[in-house]
Amino acid sequence: MDSKHNSYGDANNLWNNFLDCQLASLGKSNLYRQLRIVNSQGATAIVNGKRVLHLCSNDYLGLSENAQVRRQAAKSLSSLHISGCSSRLVAGNHPKIVELESQLACHRGTEDSLVYPTGYTANLGVISAIADKESVIYSDELNHASIIDACRLSGANVRIFAHNNVDILRQMLDESPRSQKKIVITEGIFSMDGDVAPLKQLCKVAREHGALVVVDDAHGDFVFGAKDGRLLFSGTPASLCVNDLVDIHISSMSKGLGCFGGYVATSTKMRDLLVNKSRQFIYTSALPEHLCAAALVALKMAKKGSLQDKLFRNIRMISSKLRELGFCVGAPCSQIIPVIIGDEKLAMKFSEQLLKEGVFAQAIRYPTVKLGAARLRITITAMHATDQIEYAIGAFEEAGKRCGLLGCRVR
Repeated sequence: MDSKHNSYGDANNLWNNFLDCQLASLGKSNLYRQLRIVNSQGATAIVNGKRVLHLCSNDYLGLSENAQVRRQAAKSLSSLHISGCSSRLVAGNHPKIVELESQLACHRGTEDSLVYPTGYTANLGVISAIADKESVIYSDELNHASIIDACRLSGANVRIFAHNNVDILRQMLDESPRSQKKIVITEGIFSMDGDVAPLKQLCKVAREHGALVVVDDAHGDFVFGAKDGRLLFSGTPASLCVNDLVDIHISSMSKGLGCFGGYVATSTKMRDLLVNKSRQFIYTSALPEHLCAAALVALKMAKKGSLQDKLFRNIRMISSKLRELGFCVGAPCSQIIPVIIGDEKLAMKFSEQLLKEGVFAQAIRYPTVKLGAARLRITITAMHATDQIEYAIGAFEEAGKRCGLLGCRVR
């Protein structure tokens, strides 16, 4: 065998060893992940062939299952192509996307909006377009991975402030030159803890220091908001009366709206900059028209308010019952309810035991959360009936006893 074939063999062995070591390390740390086959069906799901109660869905209002939304998507798909097969700056700027952006801007109370393929790309596209090596980004330590990746991609100086700690943020901002471009970014409702950002205080501090405020409100949009007509259920900033103090609203249409895609709501001038500089917008295909049509119908449904009323009744019911049982749960701030376990192996064991009891609730581990902070991230929806919540509570009690979790101190 010649030296060329030997080098191929050496390289192959090198990569095989690397893969073996990486996978073994993940297994040893109880961080190895596998994909399940999940077919979501409303408040239930078929997981690996078994029908169970679904407590992992981000379809908070159940709009992905709504008959009117589904009919509109099917109608649009039957009369149009599957995809525009083009970026929007070339030939993909369909009138339905423009109409959706107009409605989303109205929904968030901003001058304009811009649709992205996903919420993840929206974060990447915005932050990498507005920040550079001359900028400083102040980011909450529990911000989503898409925000973390976007900050790194931007090349900016990134400073992390303690979760929801406005005093620490103020100290950091006090240390920076006033002439420097500053960006403060946070989530509205945090994706793993379900708690609410102190936006009123945060916006005040940011304004005092000339910092731009960016809020990723993927989990608060369409669920929270001020009940005053135009801003009905338009997100966390509206619910905290700081909508006009947020410079850039970033959100997702795959959660509260039950559809697909991401978007940015902001000023017309900022939108123009993103159209011209955001690589994640420029170099990707446009969101298909049938998804835009579905989102337009879902947006009208979300504005009615009845789904949110049912959702919050469900939130209060399950969170209070789990707390009474002795589980470590946070305050019932939102539809995201973390059941803190701590140990990664025990969290996996508890999740598997719950599945045996007929409840699907995924264990969340590092790096999504800190090491030693593993939890079950349960999400309640407007689709869950009272008897289903009661069943879930019973399953949690039984699984908790089997795993030795009950009686832990409530944080």
